[in-house]
Amino acid sequence: MDILLIAGLWFDGAVWDDVVPELAALGHRPVPLTLPGQGDGAASATLEEQRDAVLAAVDAASGKPLVVGHSAASTLAWLAADGRPEKVAGVALVGGFPASDGRAYADNFPIEGDAMPFPGWSVFDEADVADLDQPARDRLASAAVPVPEGVARGVVRLADERRFGIPVVVVCPEFTPAQAKGWIAAGESPELARVTRLEYVDLDSGHWPMATRPRELAHALAGTGLGG
Repeated sequence: MDILLIAGLWFDGAVWDDVVPELAALGHRPVPLTLPGQGDGAASATLEEQRDAVLAAVDAASGKPLVVGHSAASTLAWLAADGRPEKVAGVALVGGFPASDGRAYADNFPIEGDAMPFPGWSVFDEADVADLDQPARDRLASAAVPVPEGVARGVVRLADERRFGIPVVVVCPEFTPAQAKGWIAAGESPELARVTRLEYVDLDSGHWPMATRPRELAHALAGTGLGG
């Protein structure tokens, strides 16, 4: 099965480099996506353009793919489910929850000029970065690309309620499945509260398991039951 891999804020498809061979060894075809505005110089890229690129990847997949979104890109994975509900086998959300219709894609960090630069490690909780040693932090920071304002401030538009029938797995790295269930029950993720088949996978890592636990992340994705 094709597994589309969408990186979160500041990173392109290369952030999945250590996950790709692990998924391939498990019999899948990993497809890491580099979207408009992720290092291609397209500072004017928009959320709609990134969504369209994900939908194009879904259309190009062999069969129905599993769409994986990390962190903020959980919303892009969910937009794929909304835009192609008949073509997506499942959605895996790694360390993130999809934004609701009418909400901004990612307005958590300051915009400087026309983009949202990587803010440095000090703004993240200890649980997010606990398993990132200094070389790993340096490596990720050096690969970080400012997020175009048109992406970060883009408004999420969801329209097809068939998305709620697509199987979803929440991969829980820096938080536990119990915490995730509690947040959803408390109304913090209205979208996931309406999903008819929702599963959870615990992963002992920080917020960037593709950098620190690539083998474990690959096995978590392949073992969800959504990957064939």
